[in-house]
Amino acid sequence: MVAIQEIDRAQIERIVREIVVAQSGAPAGARGSRSAEPTHLVVSTSARHVHLTDEHVEMLFGPGHTLTPDKPLYQDGFYAAQETVMVVGPRRRMLPTVRVLGPPRPRSQVELAFTDAISLGLEIPVRMSGDTDNTPGCVLVGPHGVVELADGVIRAARHVHMNLEEAKSYGVQKGDLMNLRIHSPGCTMVMEDLIVRPDQGIKLEVHLDTDEGNACNLDAATRVELLKQEPCKCH
Repeated sequence: MVAIQEIDRAQIERIVREIVVAQSGAPAGARGSRSAEPTHLVVSTSARHVHLTDEHVEMLFGPGHTLTPDKPLYQDGFYAAQETVMVVGPRRRMLPTVRVLGPPRPRSQVELAFTDAISLGLEIPVRMSGDTDNTPGCVLVGPHGVVELADGVIRAARHVHMNLEEAKSYGVQKGDLMNLRIHSPGCTMVMEDLIVRPDQGIKLEVHLDTDEGNACNLDAATRVELLKQEPCKCH
C-alpha cells in the first residue's frame, strides 16, 4: 500500500482552480484494423481514465451531478464523459485532466499505463478491472471537492472482449489466454496472455494500454490476428 501524504487546504484549493480552468483532455479512443479473420477485430488503446461511483461523482462535481456523455466507446452503453479529474499521487505529483468513463460503477477505480504510474510516483500492479484489493490509492480532485481513494489504482491487464458465439468459434472460455499478433512496419510483434472476457451482446475488441499500443506502433498496423494460446509443451 502506498500512503498518500497529507495535502494542505491551500494546495487543494490551488489544484481545484487548476482543474477548473484546464483544457479537457482527449477521451480514450479506439484504434483498430481489419484482420484476415471472418469477423471484424478491433484493437483499442485505452488512455488513462477513471471510473467513479455515483457518490464520488457528486463529491467531485457537486450534489445531484450526473456524468455527461461526450463520446460513445466501441462497446454499446459505455462512453467517455465530459468530466475530468486531477489524479494526485505521493509527493503531490499529479496528472491534471484524466477522463472519467461512464456509466458509474459500484467501486471507483483509476486505470493508468506504466509510464503514467511512474510520473505519479506509484508502483501499480497489473490487474483485471474491478480487482483492486491491496492496490495503491490516490487523491482525486474535481471542481467541487476531493476524494481520497485508499486503493483502486491499477494497470489493466490486456484482455479481449467477445460475445459467446465468438468464444465458441475461437474455442475459448472466460479466463483463457490468447495471443495477439500485430503486423506493423519495423516492429511486428506478438503480445501474449490476453485474458478472454466473453459475454452476451459484446463486440469483439482487444484492449491495450497506451504503452502497449505505442510499443507495437498500432497506428501503422496493417494486420492484426487473434490466436488461441496453446498449452506449453515444455518438459
